[in-house]
Amino acid sequence: MMNASALPFQLTAGEIVCANGLGCQDMLMTIENGPNAFVVIIKGCTLEKDHDVQVTQHRAGPGLSIVSYTHVCREKDLCNDLSSTLPVWTLPPFEVPESSVRCPVCLSTEGCESVTELTCPVGHTQCYNGVLQLRAEDVHTNLRVQGCMSQAACDLLNQTQKIGPLSVRENCDSNAFLTCQQGNMFTTQRNLILKPIQWNTENNVICDFQEMCQETLLLIDVGPQSLIMGSKGCTRARTQDSQTVTIHSESPGVLVASYAHFCSSSGCNNASSSSVLLDSLLHPAPAPGDLRCPACVGLYGSCTKIVTCPKGTSHCYSGSIRLQGREC
Repeated sequence: MMNASALPFQLTAGEIVCANGLGCQDMLMTIENGPNAFVVIIKGCTLEKDHDVQVTQHRAGPGLSIVSYTHVCREKDLCNDLSSTLPVWTLPPFEVPESSVRCPVCLSTEGCESVTELTCPVGHTQCYNGVLQLRAEDVHTNLRVQGCMSQAACDLLNQTQKIGPLSVRENCDSNAFLTCQQGNMFTTQRNLILKPIQWNTENNVICDFQEMCQETLLLIDVGPQSLIMGSKGCTRARTQDSQTVTIHSESPGVLVASYAHFCSSSGCNNASSSSVLLDSLLHPAPAPGDLRCPACVGLYGSCTKIVTCPKGTSHCYSGSIRLQGREC
């Protein structure tokens, strides 16, 4: 995402040796909407047949504008030599007559919870609100678009579904794509089982179609040290709203507990501290026993601290836990 005033700009790229029979490709798409612009650039190898440079104006401004550039070649090495966004850039008009219609204007991969209203150009009497799903080998983006249109239709790209290696789908159901908080949290320190810590994220994300919001906490407490990991984002794991606290391993000894929240409204994964998990746990002071064990929890290092275990424990534990998920 960038300011539209930064267009055009120079492109830089690395090099790759293509397999036998593959060609070189350039793909560039720019979406301009009010003061904002979104640019997709793909360079690399392709199975597609050669074709000359094609510049396509999918939607003309003023207001929303979408232009793409595609080229496939095999005549020489590094023939996909597009070096700037200039071929898809047009000088913005100096002055555009305005209509009486005002629309929210937004271009974002993080949702449009707070948007600015702008006066539409003459001839643009409809407000557009939709999500473009952009997919390619290294592209997985849901782009929320709001702005001025000349007709009431969910057809921002005039039925285009493929731009070079990039596939494009459009959905104008305002409830089909949730916006969720997104981010990971990890910390190790003493007494995390007793002292809640903040769990805030600065980023949002537009989920895929039919995904819901999730937030998950994992607490591992070994006595002298604790670990908390947290994840917020999108998921397909549940189909109904739920909120659960699970104790996987109880005190005395190693305590392992988790909090999982699945919800189906934008921004609903908004827990602000680890108290959502800690408030469900009991913290009786353990009486010391006779067993002594190494005690540590963390990603790296060795266990050098020896502690007296609580009464009721009979064995020293040593192991590792593998955590796997979308962003782990």
